Amino acid sequence: MNSHLEPQSAELNLPSLRNKPESRRFESVQAVLFDLDGTLADSAPDLAAAANALRSARGLEVLPYSVFRPLASQGARGLIRVALGKHPEDADFIAVRDEFLDTYAASLCVLSHLFDGIPELLQTLESRGLRWGIVTNKFARFTIPFVEAIGLATRAAVVVSGDTTAHSKPHPAPLLHACQEMDIEPSDCIYVGDDLRDIQAGHAAGMRTVAATYGYCENDDPAAWGADALIHAPLELLELLPTI
Repeated sequence: MNSHLEPQSAELNLPSLRNKPESRRFESVQAVLFDLDGTLADSAPDLAAAANALRSARGLEVLPYSVFRPLASQGARGLIRVALGKHPEDADFIAVRDEFLDTYAASLCVLSHLFDGIPELLQTLESRGLRWGIVTNKFARFTIPFVEAIGLATRAAVVVSGDTTAHSKPHPAPLLHACQEMDIEPSDCIYVGDDLRDIQAGHAAGMRTVAATYGYCENDDPAAWGADALIHAPLELLELLPTI
């Protein structure tokens, strides 16, 4: 997810390069970078709760979680649009946005959790001597406490937020910054994300890219993003990495 805050199934009928023997594994991989929301962590429940808090404060009935989940990758704008019908051009949008962000910041990791398979995936990467990091469009105000609360702060080789560099994804600057911090060439790195902007940023940075279809892209078609591979569950990433 590429937020301004910023279910596993291998049965989906989506093409994957892992089905092609000649592309079964990437070579010369030294590190794996991940998007945060919708890729490593399912943060949609807390984002939905913050959006519904806006409605409750105005005497409106809460909306079902299923309404907000597909919008998690759209950040505050998408969530506020659905919650209150507000748009950036509205005179009170900034005030409503700040209210939403403050509400989210107060409870940003209550219901959020790592996706099933992510703990095992990260442990396996570490056991293979592969470094991993996080590059998200979530602002540092939210990223730092979230990563700490979810138990990844001391393990990630690098954490790049949406305001770490002058640009956010789909610009390659955040990914290139992560590579500089790890002293690694982009060509030796893989970027995994659940949004088109993740794939665009990865390609622009010169990385191999993997689209995570288990994220917040149910209203989109990851097969059309041009990623080098698709995975339908976190542990499928291991099938794409070099064996030790």
